[in-house]
Amino acid sequence: MILILNASPRKHGVTTSILKSIADGAAADHQIEWVDVNGLSMKPCVGCLKCRPDRTCVLPQDDAHRVGALIERSDVLVVGSPTYWGNITGPLKVLFDRNVPTFEYIGDGLPKPKHRGKKAIVVVASSAPYPINLLPSQSGGTVRALGAVLRAAGYRIAKTINVPGSGGFEKRKQEVLSRAERIGRNLQ
Repeated sequence: MILILNASPRKHGVTTSILKSIADGAAADHQIEWVDVNGLSMKPCVGCLKCRPDRTCVLPQDDAHRVGALIERSDVLVVGSPTYWGNITGPLKVLFDRNVPTFEYIGDGLPKPKHRGKKAIVVVASSAPYPINLLPSQSGGTVRALGAVLRAAGYRIAKTINVPGSGGFEKRKQEVLSRAERIGRNLQ
């Protein structure tokens, strides 16, 4: 199963469009689960650290728990986020914070990745033009933030799509969406 986490609040924005093309490419051969992160009902992490020994978040059951179960069952994780101040969106950060034990096991004090060998695809969009978008304060920071979470969990980042100048996306939309669809078709 391929799980797509869409952290864009825009239903027809650049990030969402790219993620839909990946899903379209993969749909013939894979079950697709789509999660619009901004529509989730979840409380933020309270930093109690009970998830470490308990191996699950102790907050009352909400969408963070439900999506955590999907992450655990998925074979491939596709994560897309627009760039907000060189980082991922707030709701995606809340989802990741709430799912630390979904990504890592910490039993003897050392973190152990729980998804070693699984593939991940990263999709990022930024309004900054190339090469400014590559700076840590722009989409370069978003790619790095997603990479830190995914690599800690043991994922192998198979592809990254980093779209600069999202305001002018229409000019190269077909090229980017075709590439995204090919990535989806080639997922295994």
